[in-house]
Amino acid sequence: MRKIVVLSFITLDGVMQAPGGPEEDKSGGFEHGGWSFPYFDEVAGAAMAEQMAPAVLLLGRKTFDIFASYWPQHADEWPGINEATKYVVSRTKTSSDWRNSVFLNGDAAEEIKRLKAGDGAMLQVHGSGELIQTLLKHDLVDELWLKIFPLTLGGGKRLFDGGAIPAAFALDSTTISPSGVIFANYRRAGEVKTGSF
Repeated sequence: MRKIVVLSFITLDGVMQAPGGPEEDKSGGFEHGGWSFPYFDEVAGAAMAEQMAPAVLLLGRKTFDIFASYWPQHADEWPGINEATKYVVSRTKTSSDWRNSVFLNGDAAEEIKRLKAGDGAMLQVHGSGELIQTLLKHDLVDELWLKIFPLTLGGGKRLFDGGAIPAAFALDSTTISPSGVIFANYRRAGEVKTGSF
């Protein structure tokens, strides 16, 4: 069985929208695109490079379009990205010039359960806010690799935006960059436990 790992840049108030640039995603009138850029330093860059080792990608259509417009011309920044298989969940798109792109046009949860049940490398989810809500709702996330940035934005699309079910996670590893970015890797760890003081 394959693992599904969600890699996400988030603010302290959980916003994940448009960390990479002002034009990345302006939907909903979002005006803070590129909010992660000022915090990148050597430590954050090295941690990102380690996480972006060649992988199989599972992407929502909007994130796929952003990736497909950038990475084919910048493959030296992410070795193996063009050769990697890219599974794309989309109701409308069925093909792309970007090689090794496979489109999942059926019921998203069922298609992903089928992928997950197979053999092979982990499936990495980058961006893809709507897809993440589907994965969380159907308990398909094995690990969360979060990059938590020291700022709040108030508005914008959030990582846990209505899809999450009650679920426990265990912290596997952390790295803190000099600029205050916390890299925290969590793995799924059973049911939520409660008690009383």
